[in-house]
Amino acid sequence: MNNPIEYYKEHQKKYQAKAKACQKRMVTLSLLRLLVFSLTVFGIYMVFNVWQLAVSIGIVGAIVFVKLLSKYTDVKQEKAFNEALVEINEDEIEIASGNFHDRDRGLQFQDPTHFYSLDIDLFGRGSFFQFINRAHINEGTETLASLLKANNVKEIPIRQEAIKELSSQPKWRQYYSATSSLVTVETPAKEIIHWLKHYKPFLPNMMKWLPIGFSVATVVLFVFILLNIVDVSLLGYWLFIGLGITGRYVKKTNVLSLYTDKVKDTFRQYSQLLKHIEEEEFTSVLLKQKQDKIKSEAKKASAIFNELSRGLDALDNRNNLIGAIFGNGFFLTDIKNAFRIEAWIKKYAHKVEDWFEVVSFFDAYNSLGNYVYNHPDFIFPEIVEKRAVIKAENLGHPLLDKTKRVDSDLTIDNEQFFIVTGANMAGKSTFLRTVSLHIVMANIGLPICAETSQYSPVKLITSMRTTDSLTDDSSYFFSELTRLKFIVDTIAYEPYFIVLDEILKGTNSTDKAIGSKKFVEKLVASNATGIIATHDLSLCEIEEELEDVKNYYFDAEIIDDELHFDYKLKKGVCQNMNASFLLKKMDIV
Repeated sequence: MNNPIEYYKEHQKKYQAKAKACQKRMVTLSLLRLLVFSLTVFGIYMVFNVWQLAVSIGIVGAIVFVKLLSKYTDVKQEKAFNEALVEINEDEIEIASGNFHDRDRGLQFQDPTHFYSLDIDLFGRGSFFQFINRAHINEGTETLASLLKANNVKEIPIRQEAIKELSSQPKWRQYYSATSSLVTVETPAKEIIHWLKHYKPFLPNMMKWLPIGFSVATVVLFVFILLNIVDVSLLGYWLFIGLGITGRYVKKTNVLSLYTDKVKDTFRQYSQLLKHIEEEEFTSVLLKQKQDKIKSEAKKASAIFNELSRGLDALDNRNNLIGAIFGNGFFLTDIKNAFRIEAWIKKYAHKVEDWFEVVSFFDAYNSLGNYVYNHPDFIFPEIVEKRAVIKAENLGHPLLDKTKRVDSDLTIDNEQFFIVTGANMAGKSTFLRTVSLHIVMANIGLPICAETSQYSPVKLITSMRTTDSLTDDSSYFFSELTRLKFIVDTIAYEPYFIVLDEILKGTNSTDKAIGSKKFVEKLVASNATGIIATHDLSLCEIEEELEDVKNYYFDAEIIDDELHFDYKLKKGVCQNMNASFLLKKMDIV
């Protein structure tokens, strides 16, 4: 069994050392650049009267300087990459110790009308999403949230296989996560895709060749001037001709440059993410399907993205005044780079959405693989088609401290309904969320917190946290009735596992007892499967009338004037309540 914490501590130190080494190389390269610059200036000064030699020294010095600058940029990126890896490992150590409540809560994904997300602490502070999420790009985060809310009972073994494979590759996952954490996104992927699909090119096809011909003519002109065949003054006229040709398209080029400046970093980093995916040898069906989606072209998707990234970087150089004047005047660089980008868009715009989707998929699935790696003691439920919907031994809540957590056995058959009673704080609500998370996690393809589990896939629907709404002018009771109506209508079309917590709280006790009994009878008559927790012991009488209803409880005992809970699920009806005791104990009454 792997030890995640040892792995994280070891690699935290490893990547810290690499980041420090990069810092030293950056200092060395900075000093070398300064030296080259100084020598170049000195050399030009010494031979200034021989302008051909001065120009040659300047060109050589500029080339060496640019090479050193490029190397410096590469080392700087390597340093940032290693620092991102350090942060990833530090985060894992912190989260394992229980310090994760400052992470993204995913509140934007909460939906009171969803089948279960509001009721089972899927999002919010201390939520399952907050604990599991390791996605770094917005679309990856959205994909992960969609997976948690999907209620998808199809192809669970295929998802299990993919998640298992990713869990066994911590280095690959961390490299992918570190790369995605460095993605700079100014424009959402949906907006980029829309822009690419609806982009209207403005350069005619002849512009593919004109910059090449013009550049060749410029080089020839320079050679003739160096050989004193033509006068140097011709350079000025040639410069203005080039600027005139470029100026014809300058407004539309400005618009293109303005937009591409916002997306160039995204495409450069996405190119690296696609490369990570392409170069890995996956074996699971789902991961291979996603990998094949970016290998369908003659070129690899990463190389195609890199082509656009280079084009965007080249166009961005127009913001340099010297480059803009002399580059456009002598080589028509704006036209060349703009045409290059437009040609790319014409050829690949229809594929970008698929490539973005694959990147987001792996960003989300890395969270799932990471969760499995961090919980080697959790087990993947055996997916079966049996009478028992859930048959689990020592089932517990995955977010509770395992040194304090109390687990329970659970076997609930198809079309069986449990009524769970118990004193306040005895564990009823935690149990409901434990069962609900078992279903959600199993449907996603994740392992669950249990010793063994056989699971017959079923969708989940809950009613545990109904609230009133001032905006919709609806009372608490009406909101609850609306939710119960939603459940009844939903289960009429396909089977669901229903989880209810103390329904009809908005009415008097007699009315509540009668209504609750009728509602449970209706669910049982509809061949529903599920659990309801209640304080109303009269509801337990249904067990005597309906064979599919079973009573369970969580107990509380008062020993030596202290309240004790064992948090164990037991067969029968709870007889010990504690509200009066607690009121007295806390000097409220």
